[in-house]
Amino acid sequence: MDFPARPEIQAWLSYFDDLGLGPFYLDRAAMELPAAEAVPAKRRTTPLSAPAPMTSQAARPLDAALPVVPSLFDAAPRIEGDSLARIREDIGDCKRCRLCEARNSIVFGEGSERAQLVFVGEGPGHDEDMQGLPFVGRAGKLLNQMIEAMGLRREDVYICNIVKCRPPGNRQPERDEVATCSPFLDRQLAVIHPKVVVCLGNVAAQTLLGTNKSISQFRGQWFDFRGMKLLATYHPAFLLRTPSAKSEVWTDLKKVMAELGLKPPKPKPRAG
Repeated sequence: MDFPARPEIQAWLSYFDDLGLGPFYLDRAAMELPAAEAVPAKRRTTPLSAPAPMTSQAARPLDAALPVVPSLFDAAPRIEGDSLARIREDIGDCKRCRLCEARNSIVFGEGSERAQLVFVGEGPGHDEDMQGLPFVGRAGKLLNQMIEAMGLRREDVYICNIVKCRPPGNRQPERDEVATCSPFLDRQLAVIHPKVVVCLGNVAAQTLLGTNKSISQFRGQWFDFRGMKLLATYHPAFLLRTPSAKSEVWTDLKKVMAELGLKPPKPKPRAG
């Protein structure tokens, strides 16, 4: 087997092997069906310039069209009795990809297991790597302000990332790193099953939606994602560099608030 999807498939098979699932066999007869029979007309997709990460079930846009890459593992079995504690135990002292080589901490996630809102970022930065918690640096402080502006507290939501170890130099995670780590995120989302998932930035949005389009092309739009609603907006780190985009993010967050039935808190009266 020699094609671009091989690293993702190998990562998934290794992951299923860790869980005691498998073996899996290739159904060549199904693969040799004509395209018109193998893919129903309503599910036909536009080819992408590069294969997108095969880590999540295809998402159906509610108010916009995005090219979606179907995953070979859309029908991956659910783990009965799964929990955040079990997922963290399964991760262990992870050595599954090269990100383990320079990390200080595995940044699993933080928040309520019953949260109706989950924020998904790209990966830990320096402060997160040192503290073992997501979004605790400058971008994290801004995210806290965003959450409070929605009338919520940090402990009311759940916060996590696509990868759980800091990429060296804060670079973007590589495709094989995402493919190796994101199955654990899939399990986290399945356990929490929030009403709304908010993707913060390109990497989170592209990974969960299975697209290589820039977030600017679908930011603020709703998508149906495994029985949850998903919306992508800019990462807080981007807002620190581009403060003019804050109004766009606030517009997105107000959509989330409306979906969750939230009203912004009343402004505090000024002293004096």
